[in-house]
Amino acid sequence: MPREAEPSLNERQFVLQALQENLRLDSREADRYRPLEVTFGDEYGVAKVSLGKTRVLAKASAEVTVPYADRPLDGVFQIATELSPMASPSFEVNRPTETEVLLSRLLEKTVRRSGALDTESLCLVAGQKCWSVRVDVHVLSHDGNVIDASCFAVVAALRHFRKPDTSIEGGILTVYTPAEREPVPLGWLHSPFCVTWSYFGEEGEMALLDATRAEEQVRVGSCTISLNRHGEICQIAKLGGTPVEAVILLQCTAIALTKVKEFSAYLDKKLAEDIKRRDAGGRSAELTAENDR
Repeated sequence: MPREAEPSLNERQFVLQALQENLRLDSREADRYRPLEVTFGDEYGVAKVSLGKTRVLAKASAEVTVPYADRPLDGVFQIATELSPMASPSFEVNRPTETEVLLSRLLEKTVRRSGALDTESLCLVAGQKCWSVRVDVHVLSHDGNVIDASCFAVVAALRHFRKPDTSIEGGILTVYTPAEREPVPLGWLHSPFCVTWSYFGEEGEMALLDATRAEEQVRVGSCTISLNRHGEICQIAKLGGTPVEAVILLQCTAIALTKVKEFSAYLDKKLAEDIKRRDAGGRSAELTAENDR
């Protein structure tokens, strides 16, 4: 398994000394994210997320397949991640690093196992045909906190995605093209987001939000909290590193809830803007009636 190049002693001491003086290399506060931006492609289900210099592309797709034998009434949902050498020289093709394995597992727990997507709505014919929804995550540039950026991209792509409309007559399944019928959105239940904290100091007493790559290389531990805007925690991943006091973890969770509410509101706003852009002067304008009185 390929390993990332370690920072030099001078680089490590410079970052740590700055943190001891409550300074970050980009002048942010400890609980501030870098600028977050999401853009949607012309095709449904394509979302590009930029978190500082970290850039992630997520693309959702769907095809008709056979459901699993033990889940005949559910559709299929899977997430595939790819960290190519284009994102960082430490990544190699077909040789997953620890970062890629961790990213894949966290996205799996946060989005799929939390029941964010209603898989029962993907069933077409019980035990015979269903929709298979797949999200491909491509990390284009890795400058730290790729987990939060990837999770946001997956949720954005799934909420933006539209699958073809279908009908069943006489046991025959018909899949309509976008020209024949308007595609329909997925059955979405809640929007979970990841918030990752990095801990510094001998006892992990200093917590920073949205660490850059330079900060990640010198941290003593990290914790990823996945939750939605209603405060429902999907998972908490504290994988090794220096133990953290429970009080600090509770404080981090409270701040994470505030950030998730901001993420949810921002994503709702961008989705509404995309709908308005696509439908400018279209069907919605025709169906809207204004009372001049």
